[in-house]
Parts: sequence; C-alpha cells; structure tokens
Amino acid sequence: MEGRRITASPRPCSGRRVVAKKRTRPDGFVNSVKKLQRREISSRKDRAFSISTAQERFRNMRLVEQYDTHDPKGHSLVALPFLMKRTKVIEIVAARDIVFALAHSGVCAAFSRETNRRICFLNVSPDEVIRSLFYNKNNDSLITVSVYASDNFSSLKCRSTRIEYILRGQPDAGFALFESESLKWPGFVEFDDVNGKVLTYSAQDSVYKVFDLKNYTMLYSISDKHVQEIKISPGIMLLIFKRATSHVPLKILSIEDGTVLKSFNHLLHRNKKVDFIEQFNEKLLVKQENENLQILDVRNAQLMEVSRAEFMTPSAFIFLYENQLFLTFRNRNVSVWNFRGELVTSFEDHLLWHPDCNTNNIYITSDQDLIISYCKADTEDQWIEGNAGSINISNILTGKCLAKITSSSGPPKEDESSSSSSSLGNNSKQRRNAVAEALEDITALFYDEERNEIYTGNRHGFVHVWSN
Repeated sequence: MEGRRITASPRPCSGRRVVAKKRTRPDGFVNSVKKLQRREISSRKDRAFSISTAQERFRNMRLVEQYDTHDPKGHSLVALPFLMKRTKVIEIVAARDIVFALAHSGVCAAFSRETNRRICFLNVSPDEVIRSLFYNKNNDSLITVSVYASDNFSSLKCRSTRIEYILRGQPDAGFALFESESLKWPGFVEFDDVNGKVLTYSAQDSVYKVFDLKNYTMLYSISDKHVQEIKISPGIMLLIFKRATSHVPLKILSIEDGTVLKSFNHLLHRNKKVDFIEQFNEKLLVKQENENLQILDVRNAQLMEVSRAEFMTPSAFIFLYENQLFLTFRNRNVSVWNFRGELVTSFEDHLLWHPDCNTNNIYITSDQDLIISYCKADTEDQWIEGNAGSINISNILTGKCLAKITSSSGPPKEDESSSSSSSLGNNSKQRRNAVAEALEDITALFYDEERNEIYTGNRHGFVHVWSN
C-alpha cells in the first residue's frame, strides 16, 4: 500500500488516502498499466482459474516461524530508555528474503528468511527513532524515515541503504536523502511508487518539491502559500487551494515536469464542510458534509451524483489503478465502487478487526484481485480461542472469502524445521496455543508474493510467518 505520506508530527499518523500500487514480479515482468486499464473486468476469462489458484495458494497456510523485535539485552546503540521497551509492531516490509519489522518504539529489526535469524537493527544512531519504511525497488534499497532526540524529534530525516549492505549486517553503510529540505512539522515526505516520485513539503518556506525515486534528483518545485493539499494519481497531481465561500480552486499538473494541464473552480455548497476531495485520473471525487458524492469528469465537466444515503463518507480509500475501481473503509466494512458511483462488491466475510482502518493490516495483491486483512472471526469461530481474530483472503471483484487462517487452522506439522519447533514449542498443544496467540492483537500484516508467505506482527513485538 504505497503512496505513503509520513508527516513530521510528534507521533506517527497514517494518511487517510492510501494508493494500491503495481508491485514488480520476481522475474521483472510488469504488464503495461495502459493495457490493464483497457481490460474490462467482466471480460476476464481466467477469473475462475485465478480464484481456484488463489484458494490453493492459501489453503494450507500454517504458522511456521516466530521472530522477536525486542532485544532483552538491549540494542548496543540505543541510548533512549523507551527504545528498550517491548512495543507493538506497526509496520512490516519484505524484500529479497528479508523481513523488516518496525516497532512502535522506533526500533527496526531485519530478519533473514533463509537462516531464520535476526540480521541486524537498522537504527544506526543512539537517539534515532525510525518512523516508517519504504522499499525502493528502483535501486534495491530500503528507505528509513526517522526523527532524532537531538532535534527534539521535530524533523524528518531520510536514509537509503542498499539491501546488499543490510544482508551483510551493515545498516550504517547507507546515505542521507533530501538533506537540503527542512521537514519540520507540518512538513512531510511522500513516496509514490506508481509514478516513481517523491514529494516533500517544507512548511518553513511553503515549498513542495518533486524528486525522482530512481536517483533522488530534484525535478521541480511548487511555491504557493495558497496550496492546501496535493493529491497524486498516475501521471498527474491535483493541487487543492484554500477554498473560497462558494468554490475551491483546483489545478491539475503533469507529475513529470509540473506543467499545468488544467485550472478550474469546483462549486461548493456554502457553509458546508468538505469531507474530502480525491483525484483518480480524469475523475474528481468531492464530498461535503451531509451532501451527495459528486463525481466530476475533468475532461468534459460532466457531473454525476451519488446519493448521500448510498455513499457515506469513508474513513479511508484504496484506489485500484489496474481495475479502475476504489475501495472504501467505514465501520470495519470494506466496499468496492466504480467511477459511475455504483457499488460493485460487498464482502461476505471480511469484517475488519480494527475500527480505525489500520492500513498496515491490509494488503492488496499485485493483480489487485485479492485483499488480505486481519478480521473479526465469524460467528462460529468467534472467541473459541481467547481473543483471536482471523486472516481473511477475499476476492475483490466478487466479495467471496477464498481462504482464512483461524485459530482452528491447525498447528505446524510435526516434521517441520527444528527452528520452527524450538521457537513455537516442542509439542502439539504448545504449537496449537502458539497459533491462537499469534492471531491475537495483530497490529501489522504483509504478504510476500514471491515466497507466498504472510507476515504478521502483534502488540507484543513478535513477528509470525505463515506459509504452506
């Protein structure tokens, strides 16, 4: 779930809008985005095969390994007392057979799936608190976004470290990024994998800058104190200016060079709060408090409305660029819409565990046909094993639940690796209890499509590996 925006606020806060990007396949083959966008969803002849394949892929998922982000002896570099406390896992990223797990305290650990050992901690300074992670596939590196005690945790600092250095246990071999930028609150940095760009905002001088994600070269800047927000879509950026009484000024720019493609005003209801303004290619979505959803085609100014009774303001969006759809999250429920304002899918068994739509607990596959989430157990399974939830895998286009991992899914087999046995317990009852405990209070989730493994982190700082 990329398009991640990290702000310089004292505490981490995830943006309301998250972009589901196209992830690179292991062999480097990536279908043309335009080709996929032209494909009609209803014409997919291989849908039944894809569903059966997905069911087989996830059918026998079992708990096979456990990692611990907490070092009871204390990280040798850590100088801040709170970094030594056991805290929940808030983010998981996997790349090149490495699992990176970031704890709420700000400590980040890297684990090898080959050796099942911790490689190193990524904190390279005694006062460093890592806030977020981003894997840059363009140069096979991990970007860490941190704040520092020496700066009173007020300014974001970015560092790029090649994966090969991390594999050698040399996290300090990276280099700093965007050193010229002052990313103090309310400044931010946003990594956009769809367009291969980085957007930074320096609140000190009200300047937005766009960098190339491949080599971090600055491409252009936008200096306008009246810009209130910037939203990024494939190929374009939407500039939202401070609203007037009855309208909001908007500009659409080319993401490549900042050229203004269109300037216009969108009429608003007076004295009504704007719930959101979102941009998806040529479609502009505008919703005001207690008003209908408006979908504007910016090419021809054609406007359609969706009744406020049918479309209520969600807490978050995920845009599916490959399928020309978008997901909304509201009151633990996920819905799929098209840009004609029609409800495409309601999920039959996908009630999210977290009411605040923690997007680190949601994964969209590269084909954007499956959603993997941490969910409430259904009526039959609920609370059978303590307070355990379930990991649900559902088809986005049909809403069907294809597979789920529950506390009754079964313990690891007796003949699994000794490392798994030692970390999860040596007998069937211990391992069964380990499964139930691993499904309690999951706070982060990631699916590695190359290895076909699901990684989850919980409030105790443990990372669990689910594989078949």
